[in-house]
Amino acid sequence: MSSITPDQVLAALSRHIGADRGVGIRQLTREVLGAPGEGGDERAVRHAIQELRERGHHVCAHPSTGYHLAATDEELNRTCLYLTERAMCSLRQVAAMKKVSLPDLKGQLRLPT
Repeated sequence: MSSITPDQVLAALSRHIGADRGVGIRQLTREVLGAPGEGGDERAVRHAIQELRERGHHVCAHPSTGYHLAATDEELNRTCLYLTERAMCSLRQVAAMKKVSLPDLKGQLRLPT
């Protein structure tokens, strides 16, 4: 497995601005490495994407468009909604497994309102 940095991923994503220029994880990994990925390379790229988002970069993704940098506020908002819906789905599952309501779980987790 190669050492993949957020800066390398951001450089590759700079060629993919806008949903119409999105790229799948396999191709993005290939662009970052300059060769096909192996082992956990795709996971390392996903981790770098998470870090870029936490730094405030507008890295968008959706199964229908692939990864790209937001070209518009609409693209950014669509990705934020997608990520929020995924997070809520996970929280509903946790609430069901713990047999508590989502609002009760929210209180247990001390999430901001």
